[in-house]
Amino acid sequence: MQTALLLIDVQQSFRARPYWSDADLPAFLERCNALVAGCAARGIPVVQVFHTDPPHTADNPFSPASGLVRALDGLAPFDAALRMEKHRHSALVGSELPVWLHTHGIRRLMVAGIRTEQCCETTTRHASDEGYEVDYITEATLTFAMRTPAGATLTPAQIKERTETVLVDRFATLCTVEQALDRAR
Repeated sequence: MQTALLLIDVQQSFRARPYWSDADLPAFLERCNALVAGCAARGIPVVQVFHTDPPHTADNPFSPASGLVRALDGLAPFDAALRMEKHRHSALVGSELPVWLHTHGIRRLMVAGIRTEQCCETTTRHASDEGYEVDYITEATLTFAMRTPAGATLTPAQIKERTETVLVDRFATLCTVEQALDRAR
């Protein structure tokens, strides 16, 4: 089965957000770089997805005018099979991605990137609903602490656990980097 990696929103834009934290960054970058390198070694195409939003002004970190819609510092350079922008949480909405996947015969997706519970989870659910087999690689996702409506704080680890709980066996197979690469053979 043809496989592709969707590397979602691993971009400098997030560093300009007030919730940014470097706490989990080294482990995240190590796992992302290992995943991308493993894909390159196996000939698995990597789709590099960047999130953009209006207003298109230099003070908006998610506008290309800011100069921050580029690979996150620390992500090793790689040759993407497709570099694209998305404007919604799911990379499959309003983008060229569905046509590209169909044209290249892709039926399995590996999902990694920023934010675990937002664009990565949304793209995973959408892809599953569209009939793709999805490997969700939590260790190659990054998120940040969040405050609940009741005022409690959820840690990144708690958010990742919640995301795994709602995705497993319904929308995705949970994998480590190595498991996802093995499954793509």
